[in-house]
Amino acid sequence: MKLLYEVKNNKYITIKEVLRDYFKISDRLLTKLKKNNHIFLNNENQYLDYKLNIGDTIFVDLNFQEESENIVPHKMNLDILFEDDALLIINKPANMPVHPSILHFEDSLSNGIKFYFNSKHIQTKIRPVNRLDKDTSGIVIFAKNEYVQENLINQMKNNTFKKEYYAILEGNIEKNFLKIDAPISRKTNSIIEREVNEKGISSISYLELIKNFKVTHKNKKIELAFVKYSLETGRTHQLRVHSKFINHPILGDTLYGNSSELITRQALHAYKVMFLHPITKEQIILNAPIPEDMNIILKDII
Repeated sequence: MKLLYEVKNNKYITIKEVLRDYFKISDRLLTKLKKNNHIFLNNENQYLDYKLNIGDTIFVDLNFQEESENIVPHKMNLDILFEDDALLIINKPANMPVHPSILHFEDSLSNGIKFYFNSKHIQTKIRPVNRLDKDTSGIVIFAKNEYVQENLINQMKNNTFKKEYYAILEGNIEKNFLKIDAPISRKTNSIIEREVNEKGISSISYLELIKNFKVTHKNKKIELAFVKYSLETGRTHQLRVHSKFINHPILGDTLYGNSSELITRQALHAYKVMFLHPITKEQIILNAPIPEDMNIILKDII
């Protein structure tokens, strides 16, 4: 994979200015590209402070042979939503962590990606751009090189990368739209749980009510709300914490709410992403269908 830039005016004086300002390459990656002689001017290696002329062509080679040696490859069925030379985008099932851990050393999504990359002779590190909790289903994006990962992370910071989620909440919601502006911090004496705290980090979520509804279970009527969430910020457990904060925890969320006989995990699904492709600059819009365990609950309203 490569980046190309043809000099058509005097906007940029040096190669370094093009790489930093036009392509938004970080200093860390710039040093790596320079060290490995992956930066060319008119097909020849050139120093970064070289002054440009009209008609010059800058070529950046983004291909590096890399390995994620700490990740064990493990064959699994991947639900691939999109793939090209830059990206691999997966619809992750519930009950699967994105990263390996002591308890999930071989069965995380990253283990499956490693096996898939090996089978396709793709020698690159495993680079998830976004992360989902183990029991949250939906879209996870993997970058196939460092530049693509940096570009998408910058889009997230600039709020040009959009993520939307479906959730089933306990109780009926009175308003059709809510802005939840509630700072989040780690809960005292917990390495996992978060809470709303005025001294926490700014955290903003937007809730749109799709429909209030009831289900009957063991002769009891249970009030629920099917909602769409979008994020302005992306804190750990943000939607789960904010749902608890408004007194409508996500159905089945045992950490921030209650267990449920209707579902064995939190009813949260990352169903949509929108972003600009880091290389082609085309807008990418992808949707992941609602998983079966949530569909069963929603069968009468969707």
